[in-house]
Amino acid sequence: MSDFIQEFIEKSKPQAMTQSPQEAKETPQPALELPIPADAALIPLPDPGSLNIPAIELRKAVEARRSHRKYAEEPISMEEFSYLLWMTQGVKEITRRPATLRTVPSAGARHAFETYLLVNRVEGLQPGMYRFAASQHALVDLNAPGTFNADVTRGCFDQGQVANSAVTFLWVAITERMTWRYAQRSFRYLHLDAGHVCQNLYLAAEAVGCGVCAIAAFDDDEINRVLGLDGENQWLIYAASLGKRALRKA
Repeated sequence: MSDFIQEFIEKSKPQAMTQSPQEAKETPQPALELPIPADAALIPLPDPGSLNIPAIELRKAVEARRSHRKYAEEPISMEEFSYLLWMTQGVKEITRRPATLRTVPSAGARHAFETYLLVNRVEGLQPGMYRFAASQHALVDLNAPGTFNADVTRGCFDQGQVANSAVTFLWVAITERMTWRYAQRSFRYLHLDAGHVCQNLYLAAEAVGCGVCAIAAFDDDEINRVLGLDGENQWLIYAASLGKRALRKA
């Protein structure tokens, strides 16, 4: 294992990088977002500027943060769902470059993630699989089969918090978006960026009475198959289950 780690460190050092496609001017910049399928339903979310979410002091949110694996049966509202998506991948501005400026940092503003969602209990939404269209602050209904919850749970090694979540966030890396600029160094940045996104979810969840459990234990091949990803150009990098916090027994 130590040889593998050392090889990764050495081959991703700046002096080991080959010329990136951006530097070589061989290929155009990848799209900022995956296209919306022509036959997919686009579901608008409540406008982030109109959300009536109670404020929470940052220190209080940080100190209260912990992982929760048990959730109440109570659903989350569409307003709360909109808020959580905005806080984790919300697009504040699209620049002339073009690039998206979002509510989380990303190396070079590459923002190489797409947010897939296993929805179980969100008011106004049918259970199933959705994707967050961040630039439009809307959901794309991906028409998942009825077995989607069981399939995703199995791909996460049958962790019960996935099956019982109100929503499980599934962050998918679009490799080309980062490698276009950073070549081999990209794989360091992708994993750093994933941490930024998940931490925002943990902190945002504190304001709406939700608990989160970050998930890195999953069967890569199985979960990518379930999500319809090729595992190389598009692949699951991180996940997190979320739900209303269950009351602790006295």
